[in-house]
Amino acid sequence: MHKTFIVLFLVTLLKLANAQETLPLPTLAQLQWQNAELAALVCWDLHVFDGEFYVQKEARITPVKDYNSFHPQQYDLDQWIMSLKNAGFKIAIFTVSHETGFFFHQSDATPYCMKALKWQDGKGDILRDFKEACERHGILPGVYIGTRWNAFYGIHDFKVQGEDEFAENRQKHYNRMIERIVKEIFTNYGDWAMVWFDGGAHGPEQGGPDVLSVFEKYQPNCLFYHNLQRADMRWGGSETGTVPYPSWGTFPYPSTGAGESAKKEIGANNFQLLKTGDPDGKYYIPAMSDAPLRGNGGHDWFWEPNREQIIYPLDKLVNMYYNSVGHNTTLILGVTPNSDGLMPASDVKRLKEFGDEIKSRFSNPIATVSGVGRKLTLKLPEYTKVNQVVLMEDISRGERIRKFVLEGRTRQGWQTVFEGSCIGHKFIHRFEDVEVSALRLKITESKGEATILEFSSFYVEDIN
Repeated sequence: MHKTFIVLFLVTLLKLANAQETLPLPTLAQLQWQNAELAALVCWDLHVFDGEFYVQKEARITPVKDYNSFHPQQYDLDQWIMSLKNAGFKIAIFTVSHETGFFFHQSDATPYCMKALKWQDGKGDILRDFKEACERHGILPGVYIGTRWNAFYGIHDFKVQGEDEFAENRQKHYNRMIERIVKEIFTNYGDWAMVWFDGGAHGPEQGGPDVLSVFEKYQPNCLFYHNLQRADMRWGGSETGTVPYPSWGTFPYPSTGAGESAKKEIGANNFQLLKTGDPDGKYYIPAMSDAPLRGNGGHDWFWEPNREQIIYPLDKLVNMYYNSVGHNTTLILGVTPNSDGLMPASDVKRLKEFGDEIKSRFSNPIATVSGVGRKLTLKLPEYTKVNQVVLMEDISRGERIRKFVLEGRTRQGWQTVFEGSCIGHKFIHRFEDVEVSALRLKITESKGEATILEFSSFYVEDIN
């Protein structure tokens, strides 16, 4: 009997070890990304200055009439970055190029860059200024590189149109140019926290430039998003700034592919798999939730005059936060400087209001606790009114928790508040006001022993 028990015990330990070993683990760059929680995508391009309303399908195929229309009179990178820092953003990503094909850095690989401008005598470098401002103000810098569309070079959905020798030669030229540009960005500006290839990046297998090998050689500690071979995060399936619950950080494929999707399974059911992830996925690829700040009744990633009315109201931004950061994803909010070279005052005001509101809601928990194991109790000083909790799992060891129950000790005894599955980096749950003397987290299913970094309770009055 004694030997049988030992054998069974060792088998159980082996099974637990194997279960833990097979859990996908985040890289340091992915942990940094999820810990940031809030990222800003700073969108700027030449068409901000043309005085015409931006129409994406036209911008993709129509070269800019006059690139020297770019002439911001009050250009101030510190103002950009401080507006983001005041909103609580930890990462800022700049569109060094987008659909016009113009590159906002000093390039030796393409003439269609800052060197061509009369502004600052052709010596300006917005990418350099952006990165230096981020570093001055303690914001992690990221860069967004558009290769899928290039109206100047006639690139449409990654490709030169046509099948003849001219098209073949132009494609080879474009691919070499992009590889050189990517090397410039990865070697001349120091380390980046993340790189974002717009709509993915076709590689040599699809007839495109080999940007992944350049990335892996020069920015090995950076977050890569994305191509057919690799994605360190995934699109959350919409541009609403939200994902449903649950949204697991794990995924069944190593990449989502270039373009919206490379697999029918990923695109099916309105990108449901991108939204929810897969608890049994073999790859750690957390979701992002993205939306433009100017998206309330419009969808403006780039500045247009007299569009302040479509800035999201504060209550909708707060709801976005709960359904992105509170659902185990990072919220990416698109912001855009105006033609003066400043973040618009109305946008800056709303960003500050958003940052202040989130800070006021979550800076002072009623009580907080952390711990290891299947049961964790959060004791309150007395019967106290609560209406939300924050749970955080130690995801450096993988997403281990699969099912849990949240209970509250009312005057009538313990009552179930919520039954859930995914906690991941962060889960925020709002519920009707209830008076409790304690809250209890019971983990009913997990892959190995789980560690709770934070179990906090709050009482928050909603925005009127």
